[in-house]
Amino acid sequence: MTDHHPRTKAVHAGTRRSQYGELSEAIFLTQGFAYSTAEDAEARFIKAGEDEFIYARYGNPTVRMFEERISAIEGAEDGFATASGMAAVNGALVSILKAGDHVVASRALFGSCLYILEEILPRYGVEVTLVDGTDLAAWRAAIRPDTSVVFFETISNPTLEVINVKAVCDLAHAVDAIVVADNVFATPVYSKAIEQGVDVVIYSATKHIDGQGRVLGGVILGTKDFIRKTVEPYLKHTGGAMSPFTAWTLLKGLETLDLRVRAQTQTAMKLAKALEGHEKLAKVIYPALESHPQHKVCMDQMGAGGTILAIDVSGGRDASFKMLNALEIFSISNNLGDAKSIATPPAFTTHQRLPQDQKDVLGITDGLIRLSIGLEDADDLLADLSGALNAI
Repeated sequence: MTDHHPRTKAVHAGTRRSQYGELSEAIFLTQGFAYSTAEDAEARFIKAGEDEFIYARYGNPTVRMFEERISAIEGAEDGFATASGMAAVNGALVSILKAGDHVVASRALFGSCLYILEEILPRYGVEVTLVDGTDLAAWRAAIRPDTSVVFFETISNPTLEVINVKAVCDLAHAVDAIVVADNVFATPVYSKAIEQGVDVVIYSATKHIDGQGRVLGGVILGTKDFIRKTVEPYLKHTGGAMSPFTAWTLLKGLETLDLRVRAQTQTAMKLAKALEGHEKLAKVIYPALESHPQHKVCMDQMGAGGTILAIDVSGGRDASFKMLNALEIFSISNNLGDAKSIATPPAFTTHQRLPQDQKDVLGITDGLIRLSIGLEDADDLLADLSGALNAI
């Protein structure tokens, strides 16, 4: 469906119909597949065709529909669906890297991503250098002729730093490094990561793609050669496969993804503007605000600020907890990208394991609250936030 717009691809791309002609995608809840003859079994293990499957850990018709649909939306040649977003991050990095390789990554990352980079990869002989992702000079100094992989979140979690994707990709490609980007906050709706030079795009499909708090899932997107020759051998043997039911749920999520994300982004912008300058807040962080340090980069790359904003409540932990406990519509949770609005205190949840000096460098203060904006009425959400701030 190369000639169609993303919203059309989100509804139709990758559809496989059985002999019954079902309109809604079928869920193929099966681990294995039968062969007509022993010769057919032998031939499939030698080389499976486009619509031939061996075992659900290797691939499944429902999962394949999801892989093809999200690939079409993103503009990638192929994809491999995983059991979670972190399975995608781990699968992409570990399938590429070996002992002696060098990785340069942005320092501002989700806590579990930092765990992989700081704890797991060095354990197996991979050297990791962390840099300020917004500082091109830092990237330039850290990337070496032997650098294998460059990794970053296009918008960082939770402080919403925006990476200059094209500039970092140019630096990485100058030494033939592979660029791997976690693109969750940008979403497939606003993403132009592949156009801007990213080689491998990762999504936690748990977030906006499902968007309704039902399932865990992830996906790795890239060239067909990379997905089938590098990612697939690693994941099919280590077991990070997506379940068919999850894939079906995510297919349904993709149908409304564009509508949901654009509505959530519109509300996020309204809330950010209304809250900026509030007397109880030290800061409002939202990439589409002109006050954001990477405002121009964000608008050039995405054209919008996305569904997430952050506020820094004056008064630290006590004040921010009073605000959180006074919320009536927002739920206190560590998820994001949901139809329900969610408030998270990262210093005490998603990033609590980080030493204080690292939190200080990243700007994760005791008063920081990450707000994932849902589909509720914008005025109701603003009243909820205003009332909670007044309760401090």
